[in-house]
Amino acid sequence: MKSVKHLLDTKQVRIISVSENISVLDALKVMTEKNISAVLVMENDRLHGIFTERDYARKIILQGKSSKDTLIKEAMTSSPITINLSDSIDYCMELMTDKHIRHLPVVENDEVKGMVSIGDVVKFIIADQKQTISQLESYISG
Repeated sequence: MKSVKHLLDTKQVRIISVSENISVLDALKVMTEKNISAVLVMENDRLHGIFTERDYARKIILQGKSSKDTLIKEAMTSSPITINLSDSIDYCMELMTDKHIRHLPVVENDEVKGMVSIGDVVKFIIADQKQTISQLESYISG
C-alpha cells in the first residue's frame, strides 16, 4: 500500500505558513500570491492551526468580521487533523471524506513535513493506477 511518504516524494514539498498574529487579510494575500487555498499557522516551527478558504467564508465573511482587523488565530482551525509519513493514501482519502476536509498537514515527531491536499491524493491515485495498468498490459502482451 502506498504511503504519504510516497506521495510527498512525487511532489515539490513547500511548507507555506503564517504567524497566528497576522491579519486574515495578510494571510489571504499570502494564499493568493502562492495560489493555494489553505495555509499552515505556525509559531517557532510548531503547528498551531490551519487557515482555509472555508474558514474565511464561515468565520469572517458570514459573521461580518473585518479581514483587516481580525487576527488569524481568531479564524483558524486550531489543532487540525494531521497525518504522518507512514499513513496510507487510502487512509487519507477516508479521513478527508469522513471529516469533510481538503487539506491534511503531515507531521512526524512534532515536525511539519508538508501538506497533502485532496487534489494531491487524487493525482497520486490516478498516476498509480496508470502505472499498474501499464504493468499489467506489459505482462499480458509479454
